[in-house]
Amino acid sequence: MTGPLVPFREVVLKVHSRCDLACDHCYIYEHADQSWRTRPKSISDEAISWTARRLAEHASEHALDSMSVILHGGEPLLAGPARLRRVCEELTSALDGTAELDLRIHTNGVQLSPRYLDLFDEFDVKVGISLDGDRAANDRHRLFANGRTSHPLVLRAVELLRQDRYRHLDLGLLCTIDIRNDPVAVYDALVELDPPQVDFLLPHATWDEPPLRPGGSPTAYADWILAVFDRWAEQGRKLPVRLFSSVLSTLSGGPSLTESLGLAPTDLVVIETDGQLEQVDSLKSAYEGAAATGFDVFSHSFDEVAAHPGVRARQLGLAGVSEKCRACPVVRSCGGGLYTHRYRSSNGFDNPSVYCGDLETLVRAIEERAAASIGSPAVTEPAELVAAGQDLNRTILAALHTRLGARGHAYWDEAWELAAEAERTEQGATALDEVLGHPYARTWLLRAQGGPDDQAHGDRAAGRLAASVAAAAIRARLELTVPVRFDDGRLFLPTLGEVRIGEPGEQGRALVRASGEGILVRGEGPGGATRVIETVTDEGPYWTPLRRVGGPDFVLDDLDPYRDCFGAPVASRLTPQQAEQWGVRLDAAWELLRERVPDQATEAARAMVVLTPLGAGPTRAGEHGYGALGLGVDGDDEEHALSLLRGFRRTKFRALVGVTDLYAADGEWEHRAPWSQESVPFSQLLAETFERVGTELFRPQDLEGVRNALRTLESAPELTIDGTRVLAGLQKELAGCAHGTSEEKQPQGAF
Repeated sequence: MTGPLVPFREVVLKVHSRCDLACDHCYIYEHADQSWRTRPKSISDEAISWTARRLAEHASEHALDSMSVILHGGEPLLAGPARLRRVCEELTSALDGTAELDLRIHTNGVQLSPRYLDLFDEFDVKVGISLDGDRAANDRHRLFANGRTSHPLVLRAVELLRQDRYRHLDLGLLCTIDIRNDPVAVYDALVELDPPQVDFLLPHATWDEPPLRPGGSPTAYADWILAVFDRWAEQGRKLPVRLFSSVLSTLSGGPSLTESLGLAPTDLVVIETDGQLEQVDSLKSAYEGAAATGFDVFSHSFDEVAAHPGVRARQLGLAGVSEKCRACPVVRSCGGGLYTHRYRSSNGFDNPSVYCGDLETLVRAIEERAAASIGSPAVTEPAELVAAGQDLNRTILAALHTRLGARGHAYWDEAWELAAEAERTEQGATALDEVLGHPYARTWLLRAQGGPDDQAHGDRAAGRLAASVAAAAIRARLELTVPVRFDDGRLFLPTLGEVRIGEPGEQGRALVRASGEGILVRGEGPGGATRVIETVTDEGPYWTPLRRVGGPDFVLDDLDPYRDCFGAPVASRLTPQQAEQWGVRLDAAWELLRERVPDQATEAARAMVVLTPLGAGPTRAGEHGYGALGLGVDGDDEEHALSLLRGFRRTKFRALVGVTDLYAADGEWEHRAPWSQESVPFSQLLAETFERVGTELFRPQDLEGVRNALRTLESAPELTIDGTRVLAGLQKELAGCAHGTSEEKQPQGAF
C-alpha cells in the first residue's frame, strides 16, 4: 500500500474494560471478539504514562496542532474519579506546549454525578451520553444484568449536564437504531432533552451476521432514518444531527463528518486497558482478533500502528472500497459504509456494506429532499451569480485588509477608512459594490492577496483600493475627496477611465472628487496640476473614458491595468476608427445570437460587464470574475457570434465553480468524452458539456454526443447537489433543441 502515513488525530483510550449495563447489542461483549475477558478491568499507571508519552511523541513528530482523546470502556466512569484524574493530569501535562488536547468521555450515564462533572469541568472533558430514545426504546437493549431499566438514571445524567454550570461540557446524545422502535417517538424523546447534538448509529452487523430486518425490507434502516429526517426538517432542523450533517456536507462537496460515512482516511487508534494498540473498536463485530495489531504503547510508536496493513486499508479512500462501490454514484457520501459492515468470512472486507441498499436509498432521498434548501441560488438565478461573485470579492478584500492592516500600512488604512465613509449612504454602498464587483477587481484582489509582503506591493494594492473608492464616489456623486496615487503621469479610475495628471514618468498623489457631472483632480504638493473633467463620457485633453460599442452597448475596456487576465496579450488603446469597427462586428454577431438563441443573448447582455480587445488570437473568457471577455479575431460574423457565445458559457461556468461546489473528489475517476473518445476528469467533461450545450443550441452539430455526456455526468460519483442542479438546467436547455440536421434550429432558453 503506497502513500504517506496518515497521522492519528483521535485516540480512544479504554480506561475500564467492564460495564455496569448488559446491553444485548454491545459489540464489545456480545459480538465475535471476546478479548475483553482477558484484559485488566482498569488501566494501569504504567499504561497511562506510556500513553501520554506516545501522544506527545506523535503530536511533535507530525506537528499536529491538536489531538482528541476519548475516554471509553466498557463504562469509563467505573474507573473512578481518582483514576480518571490521573489520566487527565498525565495527558494534559504531556501535550502542554506541543498540541491542544481535546478530552472527551463517552458514557452510558448511569454513574454520572457532580463529583465526576466537577472533575471534567477542571480538565474541560466533554461528555457524550448513550440513549436510545424514550423508555420503551431504551429498555429494548440498555438494561442492567437483572433486567432492570437504566432509563431514569440516564435521564438524571442528562439533566445534570443541562445545568448551567455543566452545560458547556455537553457533547450530546448517541442513539443506536433499532427499527422496531418508532422513529418519530425516538427522535422526539431525544429532542425533548435539548441536547447540543444527536447522532444515530446503525447497529453493528456483517454479511455473516446481518442486521435484523423484520419483513425483509432491503431499505428498512433507510426508511427508519428518513422518517427521522422528515421530522427533523419539519421542525426546522433545530438541532444538529451528525448523520444528516455528514450526508448534506458530502452532497454539497464537503467532507464527511463521521467515520461511518465518506471516503476520508481513518485517523483513529484504540488503546486497551492493558496498553495494547488496536484498530477501530467496531472491528470486534467481525471476528476474533480483527482489531488487533500486535503492538502496545510500551514498545511501539503510533507510527508503527499507522503502518499496519489493516489501518492502511482504511486510509485508501476510493481505492479501499469494493469494485461495486467504486462505480456507485453515491460512494462519496456513503464511502462504502463502515469498514466493519463490509465483512464476509469468505472474502474479508472487499464487499459493499451489509447496509448498502439502505445507504444508497438514504443518500438519494436526502439529496432529493434537501436540494432546494441547501443549493446555491447562484446556480439558477443569474442575478444571484453576480451577487455571489461580489460577495466573494468582498471576502478576498477582507482577507487582504487583515493582512495589510496588521502591518500598519498607512496608505491602505486611509483608503479602507474612505471606503467605509463611502458606504454610509445607500448610493455609495451600491456604487462601491459595482466597482468592487467588476471582473478586473477580482484579478487585482487575487494578485494582491498572493503578492509579496513588501512596501511596494502594499502600495500597489492600496492604490487600486483608493482608485476604486474614488470611482465609486464619482458614480454616486458623493462629497468625498479621495487621495489616489498616480504613476507615469496617469491615474486610472476603475469602470470610468483614465486621467492624465502629470508628465510621462511622473509619480505622485492627487485628490479626486466628483464635480457636477464630471471629476475634479488636483495634484498634491507645490505645482500640482488641476484637471477639471466636465463629463466622464466624453474624451478630452486630460481624460480618456471607457467607451461603449456594439450589440447591447457593451463597455469596451482597453485601459484597465488589470485587464491582462485572458492568457493572451491585450491590445493597447484603440483608435476611434478601430473601436467603431469592433462595434460593427459586434452588432452583426449579436444580431445572429438574438435570432438563434434569444434567451442566452439576453442573459449574456446583462452579464457581460466588459469586453477587452486582445492583441491576437480568438475570443477568450477571463481567468477571474464573471462578465469579462477578451475579444479576438474569430472569422466571419457567424464564427464571431459562436465565439462570443462560447466565451460567455466559459466565463459563466468559471463563475459558478468559483462560488459553489459542483463536484468533489475530482480526478478520482475518469470519464470518456464522446467528442474526443479520451478519458478526462469530471471537471473537464462538465466544463466542455456546459459550453457545448450552449453552442449546440446556436449551431447543432453533435447533439447525441452532448446527450451522452450528460448521461455520463448524471451518474458520476463526483456530482454534488449544485452539480446536479446545473445538469438539470442543461437538460432543460437541451430539451427543446432542434433534432436532425444542423439546419434545423430554433430559439432556446438560457440555463
